Amino acid sequence: MGNIIWLVIMIPTSMLFTGIGIYAWRRKKPMWFYSGSTVGENEIEDIPRYNRANGIMWLVFSFVFWISTILGLFNMAAGGIVLMIGSIMGIPLLPITYSKIYKKFRRK
Repeated sequence: MGNIIWLVIMIPTSMLFTGIGIYAWRRKKPMWFYSGSTVGENEIEDIPRYNRANGIMWLVFSFVFWISTILGLFNMAAGGIVLMIGSIMGIPLLPITYSKIYKKFRRK
């Protein structure tokens, strides 16, 4: 029963972050980082590369969730540890990484 609950929670969560990554990668206008913020087309020098970098950032973050989803099927403790460590490290790294992406592609 625990595995089913794990999958019901982890698969949609993993898909959400993967979906954000794919959406960012394919977006024609500049991708924003969080809800409520916007990035104007005139702010970014190379929108396709900027969006690709954003997409990769989110896909890498989703990879942690996919790994912990699979690990949790075989060993719930290992899956939980990977999820916890990945989230504790990943959540602060996301804004740092985004800031670097924005600075790299910002129109000067």
